[in-house]
Amino acid sequence: MTPARRAWSATRARLTTTPITLRLARSDDVPLLEALIPLSARALQAATYSPAQIEGALGTVFAVDRQLIADETYFVAERDSEMVACGGWSRRKTLFGGDRGRSPLGDSLLDPNADAARIRAFFVHPAYARRGIGRLMMSACERAAAGDGFRALELVATLAGEPLYAAFAFQVVERYDVALANGLSLPVVRMAKALAPR
Repeated sequence: MTPARRAWSATRARLTTTPITLRLARSDDVPLLEALIPLSARALQAATYSPAQIEGALGTVFAVDRQLIADETYFVAERDSEMVACGGWSRRKTLFGGDRGRSPLGDSLLDPNADAARIRAFFVHPAYARRGIGRLMMSACERAAAGDGFRALELVATLAGEPLYAAFAFQVVERYDVALANGLSLPVVRMAKALAPR
């Protein structure tokens, strides 16, 4: 085995054996989240959106929502203390996007008996894509929302994210375009699913 192959094998073994841990995001994670989100969006959305669409969505659609952190419903996935992904759920009305320019008064709480909890803001570092981290976070979100009394989930998926959510039995409700500040639009998919009774 060549030295390059040995190095790759050792790196690959470390990447596949070091566990991913989930924890609740904290306010001091915001700078790391603000770095991870554009990195993830630019790499993992490139197959479905143009560079101009991605740039137009950064800071508004693809952005940090500090209310999720304050509500303790947003997770950070780490490997060896390095943030490799983030995502969460919400008991509030907002379906997607960051908190910049949004009035907190319009983000009222949902009624678990009548409304669906929201799945929000999943972003994975490109080097860790397609390794089950999204599934790990989704499972944690489903458990937490069900534990809070919600019987259904709703989300707005990017075109690249739609397959992950479909694998979790989310059904397409509607397809529509989100207007971006740069004059372009971003096609998205609203999806929903019922949670199994507890």
